[in-house]
Amino acid sequence: MVKRRQYSAHIPEKTKKPRDWTGVKVLLVVYCAFQIAAGLAMAEEFGEIGRYLASSGVVMIVLVLIVSSIKKADEWERAIVLRLGKFHSVRGPGLFFLFPIVDRIGSVIDIRIRIMDFSAQNILTADSVTVNVDAFAFWLVWDPQKAALEVEDYEEAVALASKAGLRNAVCGNTLSVFLEEGDLIEKQIQAEVDKQTTDWGITVQYVEIHDIQIPEALQESLARLAKAEREKKSRVLLAEAEIEIAKRLEEAVAVYATSEPALKLKILSILNEGLKAGNSMMLVPSSITEELKSGGIFGLEALNELRKQ
Repeated sequence: MVKRRQYSAHIPEKTKKPRDWTGVKVLLVVYCAFQIAAGLAMAEEFGEIGRYLASSGVVMIVLVLIVSSIKKADEWERAIVLRLGKFHSVRGPGLFFLFPIVDRIGSVIDIRIRIMDFSAQNILTADSVTVNVDAFAFWLVWDPQKAALEVEDYEEAVALASKAGLRNAVCGNTLSVFLEEGDLIEKQIQAEVDKQTTDWGITVQYVEIHDIQIPEALQESLARLAKAEREKKSRVLLAEAEIEIAKRLEEAVAVYATSEPALKLKILSILNEGLKAGNSMMLVPSSITEELKSGGIFGLEALNELRKQ
């Protein structure tokens, strides 16, 4: 068996998850609350200093709440906003605001087209041939809400569905069909995977098989079979050419049989070709010379007249 790269599915980039700053926010609020309490306690004894500390604590709490409510999403990102744990809306791209405490971002979905490669290893075809097949798929999220709520990890789900579709395509077709009708197999895989992922808000746009590995012994037999097929085709073409030539010769015979000048021109053409070949001696049947009146053609008639004089 040919050695090959071992993998099942490769996902270049996982879904971006927002950082959770809840702990930092709680610490800041607690600190500000202690500062307010200390300021109020000191207000009776120190007057203005205590009130200043209390007011600065209130201002800091307000600032923390305002800053934490401002969010940003890039052009290719969509943020899933949850309000009190329930789905509220899809926000982005650009700046957007959240209500403090009650709203939070559950996940950020990338809606760009992604490329994922996957494989099926040591799978038997319909004619019991073990093959290893590598393929890749172009897919994208068209509904961020479904992708975030319908499936836990939609990227892994797409990878597993693609691998299962490839395995079913290999098992349901013979090796010859798989090698000769790759476009149909790719469309079959794409349709099967897309049927599953549509409910998740995901569409598979294109699937392509880029590598098929078969046992070396089978490769040699396939090479011999291909050679035999080529030889068969060449012999068939040669036989067809012979048949076509025979038909043309039959038509030519019919023409020469009905036209004596045409036959004589053909004989002259044959003699001319022989002379062009540079032959010093030519053997010509007497029947041909008689038909062509060779005395006149070869100059013998003129020679006889000179002798008579």
